[in-house]
Parts: sequence; C-alpha cells; structure tokens
Amino acid sequence: MTTTLGVTGGIGSGKTMVCRMLEELGARVFYADDAAKKLMQDDPAARAEITAAFGPESYDADGRLNRSYLAGQVFSRDDRLHRLNAIVHPRVFRAFEQARVRAEQEGVPLLVHEAALLFEAGGDRHLDAVAVVDAPVAERIRRVVARDGVTPEQVQARMRHQLPAAELRRRADYVIENTGAPEALRTQVEHLYHVLIG
Repeated sequence: MTTTLGVTGGIGSGKTMVCRMLEELGARVFYADDAAKKLMQDDPAARAEITAAFGPESYDADGRLNRSYLAGQVFSRDDRLHRLNAIVHPRVFRAFEQARVRAEQEGVPLLVHEAALLFEAGGDRHLDAVAVVDAPVAERIRRVVARDGVTPEQVQARMRHQLPAAELRRRADYVIENTGAPEALRTQVEHLYHVLIG
C-alpha cells in the first residue's frame, strides 16, 4: 500500500530540498510544476486551450511555450491566472493519479506530490496527508533572489499569489521548519518518513 503525501510551502521555503531528502529515503516524488510545464508543452488539447485563452503568442515560432509572455498575461490578472489553472490543474491531478497507480504496482512505500499551490488547487483532497515546509519570510526572499536572479519586490509579488504561511501551517498535517542547518532539516524529514510508512 502506497501512502501519499503532499509537500507544499511558500516560495523559497525549501520544498525541493525536503523532497530530495525524501527521495534519498526511498520515496518517489511527483513534481507538479514539472508536470504542468510538460503538459503545457506536449498535451495538444492543453496547447489548444491555452492558445485560445491567451493568444498565439503563448507559443513561439518553434512551438515552445512562451513562459515569459504567459507569465505577463496571468500574474497581473487574477481572472487570467484562474483560467490558466483551470486548464492545467485537472490534467496535473490526472497525471498524479497515474503516478499513484504505478507506485502501487511497483511497491513504492511513499508517493509525494510536491506543489507550490497544493491547497489552492484542491490537491490536498487527493492525499493521505500534507506537510508544509516553512521558513522566515526574509530568509525565503533571500534564497529566491540568490537562486533566480530576481529582485526582492518580484519575489514578494509572487508570494502574494500564495496562501500566507500561517494559513498553510493551520491546514497542514505536519510542519517542517527549515530555519537551521541541513542536518536539523534532515532529522525532521527522516522522522516524518518513518511515521508515514510505519
């Protein structure tokens, strides 16, 4: 029996690091953002809907997703962001369900659904439990500025599209504090893994 766990948290909280640690312990991780990008690029029906909703500029002359154009279309307009999510999220959930079936067949003890907008998209309803990774806001901003080469203001703009940390923590089954050394984080992750597969 495969247990399913959602891993979420605000931008820069350390979700990916937690997932890498879970993978090292024997979990399989479904990265929702990667799945969404692949669907927007490769799924003909999704491409058609995106083009209809946001225009032919959504894809470049070589047929590649024009991420910067699409980001400009959706991040300043909530109605457009909801439209894009309505195209992408149901397909991501179907892909996760296929991953869950494969994990069951292959005896994987823990399947993790990593997603920045897990609660916002309703993904928690498909899972046995949800862990929220959290870190102080100033530290999260510092990490993303260093990682993505963006300004603090751009990070804060992205944060406004995510649930506040207090709300994430309230909804979580487990909270992982990513505030200290990697060893402290690893200890929490190992404990969570053994609780879930125990």
